[in-house]
Amino acid sequence: MSVLENLDLYNRFYSGFRARYKKRFAPYSSKVYDKGAFVVINFLKTSVIAVACIFSFSVFADERTPSNEGAKVYFISPKNGETVSGPVTVRFGLKGMGVAPAGVEQEGTGHHHLIIDAPLPPFDDYIPMDENHRHFGGGQTEVTIELKPGTHTLQLLLADQYHLPHLPAVHSEKITITVK
Repeated sequence: MSVLENLDLYNRFYSGFRARYKKRFAPYSSKVYDKGAFVVINFLKTSVIAVACIFSFSVFADERTPSNEGAKVYFISPKNGETVSGPVTVRFGLKGMGVAPAGVEQEGTGHHHLIIDAPLPPFDDYIPMDENHRHFGGGQTEVTIELKPGTHTLQLLLADQYHLPHLPAVHSEKITITVK
């Protein structure tokens, strides 16, 4: 059941509840309806939306997108062991699959994620979004980034339209670069 279907169920439930509540309590006191219904209805709205979202996203997590056999993601530049000066331009390569923006469901595609100075995230969960996990949901295949001088590790991970790694996961070897 999709999020939209869940929200449709919520809207049908909510409108029926509101009509029953108003019919039952409004004749006695408009203040009871105005304040009491507001609290109860907002609680129900929040509960139903939370359950709908949790259920919908757990369905996505159980259905990882298959990757193409032999798919490979790699760095075009920089190369492993290279010394570069900042800002650093990183170019992504991909064989055996295509690139599509996040949110676009198209078989055999995904979008890049650059993992900086961190291990790969779990393959059965969404990729975090922070300074160590850069998302390229627009379908980008290169980026120029500022890295502090020193040694850094970089790794690429391809993910589907929901930011979930494919099954099996398509990731590059971890490379080490030095920024001067």
